[in-house]
Amino acid sequence: MILAIDVGNTNIVIGGIEDNKTVFSARCSSDRSKTADEYALILSGILSMHGVSPDQIEGGILSSVVPSLRDSLPKAVKILAGKQILVVSPDLRTDLKLEMDNPRQMGSDLMVDAVAALAKYPAPMAVFDMGTATTMSIIDRRGVYVGGHIIPGLRVSIDALSGRAAQLPYVNLEAPKHFIGKNTVDCMQSGAIYSTAAMLDGLVLRAREEFGSDLTAVITGGLAPTVVPFCKEEIHLEPDLLVEGLKILYEKNKA
Repeated sequence: MILAIDVGNTNIVIGGIEDNKTVFSARCSSDRSKTADEYALILSGILSMHGVSPDQIEGGILSSVVPSLRDSLPKAVKILAGKQILVVSPDLRTDLKLEMDNPRQMGSDLMVDAVAALAKYPAPMAVFDMGTATTMSIIDRRGVYVGGHIIPGLRVSIDALSGRAAQLPYVNLEAPKHFIGKNTVDCMQSGAIYSTAAMLDGLVLRAREEFGSDLTAVITGGLAPTVVPFCKEEIHLEPDLLVEGLKILYEKNKA
């Protein structure tokens, strides 16, 4: 089994892949203060919960946008399973062509998303990832990554609103019952979800105007399943896109 780990600013996604199938996928909080030993305990618990023994881990790969955890988690896997795992970096073979001002600044999560999306869908495409930030990556019809957008994430935006407005509470981001809210919480939830869905629709529409009507839209990330049902444009939901991309990169670089 291959252990695929994606470290975001808010959550860590941990996937177990065997025979090109995702056997399990789990999430835990990204905590910069935790040691490698503590993460080894967390990984041990996740594996146990899914009936997987550390002895079954034959290798792994990690993508991280948190520099400190880029060191801690490989050490945790080494402690737990005795394996040295790959870490996604600009030096890793991806076969992804980039037309960016500074390719080495590109987030590893964007790279992994793009690799996975290209393996499943035809270009041109827009690839969204809804995490701490909402990102959009554009891949043109040549299969070249040409750029995109970085947008304040849905959770970040709603928390900032609650923090700056004295009379507004902190709310859970759940699917709104109605388009028009009838109380403060409903108004905030409806406003957050519908406005984000409208933003995604608008970005897809503009991307299709620029890159062609055959442009495919793909989305992943923890909040994507909550928002996508309210979009009017066709956007393909891929909850395990990062895990699948990590598996592809592992196969390209395992030697």
